[in-house]
Amino acid sequence: MKWLKARAWAALVVAGMVGGAGAATPAASGVPGGIAPPKLVVVVLVDGLPQEQLLKNYDLFVPNGLRRLMDKGAWFSDAHQAHAFTVTAVGHATILSGAYPYQTGIIGNDWKTRDGKFIYNTADTAHKYLDGTPTQDEDGTSPKLLQVSLLGDELRYATNNAGRVFSVAGKDRGAILMAGKTGTAYMYSTKTGRFTSTSYYMDKHPQWWEDYYAKAPQNKWFHQRWNVLLDNPKAYARALPEGQKAAVYNQMTSKMGYLYGIGETSPGASYYRMLMPSPFGDEMTADFALTMMKSEAIGRNPKGATDIMTVSFSSHDYINHNFGPESIQSMDHLLRLDRTLAKFFEAVEAHAGRDNVLTVFSADHGFMNTPEYSSGRGFEAGRIDPSDMRNAVNALAEKKFGIPKIATQHMVGGWTLDYAAIDAKGLNREEVETFMARALLDQPGIGYAFTRSQLERGDLPAHRVALLSQRAWFRQSAVDIMVITKPFHYFQSKTSNPGSVCSHGTPYSYDTNVPLMIHGPKWVRTGRYTQYAETVDIAPTLAQVLNVRVPSASEGKVLTHALVAR
Repeated sequence: MKWLKARAWAALVVAGMVGGAGAATPAASGVPGGIAPPKLVVVVLVDGLPQEQLLKNYDLFVPNGLRRLMDKGAWFSDAHQAHAFTVTAVGHATILSGAYPYQTGIIGNDWKTRDGKFIYNTADTAHKYLDGTPTQDEDGTSPKLLQVSLLGDELRYATNNAGRVFSVAGKDRGAILMAGKTGTAYMYSTKTGRFTSTSYYMDKHPQWWEDYYAKAPQNKWFHQRWNVLLDNPKAYARALPEGQKAAVYNQMTSKMGYLYGIGETSPGASYYRMLMPSPFGDEMTADFALTMMKSEAIGRNPKGATDIMTVSFSSHDYINHNFGPESIQSMDHLLRLDRTLAKFFEAVEAHAGRDNVLTVFSADHGFMNTPEYSSGRGFEAGRIDPSDMRNAVNALAEKKFGIPKIATQHMVGGWTLDYAAIDAKGLNREEVETFMARALLDQPGIGYAFTRSQLERGDLPAHRVALLSQRAWFRQSAVDIMVITKPFHYFQSKTSNPGSVCSHGTPYSYDTNVPLMIHGPKWVRTGRYTQYAETVDIAPTLAQVLNVRVPSASEGKVLTHALVAR
């Protein structure tokens, strides 16, 4: 009942903000109160951008880039990806669904079944890439595993498919999990250096795509170097100098001046693979998105309905992984991205009209500092090898229960258990779960451990970490022991991903606090709002603006602070 009252109140508030009572009009032509929805909704995400990096570098941004959103938009500075495992696929799935992972079914970038089968979040063997890129198990080709509708799906439903949805991202999951079931997604191929779609969305690329790539625009950065953007060295004093200790884990050189296409006489696999983890990857993404926008007349819908275009810039995540968010590389990349965004926003508004565009800006997750940086500041910090931890707790369990290797698969969020062996011994599952959880809690760097039995009953402590953990647990494919590290710790294998010096994926603020800004027509209320907000609030807010049904599992609230009362 309280939920129904809250929904009813939110609807009344929004109705008042858009002009008061009045007969509803079709979604394609207006909203209650007579104010037409925007012709174009642009949702921009930056992969791996913590809120603190905007605060830290505000004075170095150009006026029409990120500062434009912060100064002239509705900026929710205490916004969060409010679930435990803050990774790319999970974060993208929240934005336009308004739902947490326990409903979306997207619990990680990948996970394993109980029998060890690898599951990638957007994999679908029934479909393939259209540009000839080989499709593998870890490639995204459809939103098959997404359990809920997105805003774009609801727009398409409300307008009888007149409203259109297009999505572009450097990562497949960033494109597919924003396009939904009924949109169109383009994602970057590291094999060809092109943005491609899949047979789920279309039979073949449109002619404009063929014309665009006939000129090989992806090759323009071949043998270019990434040097610092600003001439003033003092500007970079807020970043760490190059050559930090964590760089020993990095496969790239630790000095600026990286040459793209090194060792190649013409653009090839190595160049295309390294292009997205560079500042040039964002330029390439923006250029393709703008070409798509103009070619498809996005925001100039001939049927008068609203169009949605989502663009996820992936490069920042790669750079933060490689160097850390405190690095000069991360800072310089963000400044370059800011300039790219300024040009992007200008081009979008020139195409669709300033008052016809509503822009939402956010991120899929934040980032922790490198453990070396954190420990240097007096914090307990470190990388935890999951294999070492599994071996340690399995040894304890074998001694107590006589079963070797009770903890089987390590995946996002913790471990699965060998229930067949537990049952064969006639042991109580919950007792074994409790023992394993307590054994894990005794391991270095582990802060919390929750069992399947606890999570199924909702029998968790009354604190935020437990709440965010419950939201992240999708029963059908989740772990049996959910594990949360202590602050400034994360899981990283000694043998895999050696180029990563730090990561994300925890429920702590450095990973959850992300930008959330709304910019657009005059009915967007400018200001910085310190009220707590979540990324799941984006979808219901946009649904109210577009006068469409909220997505199927939406739990977010309408961000009424962002809308001007009239």
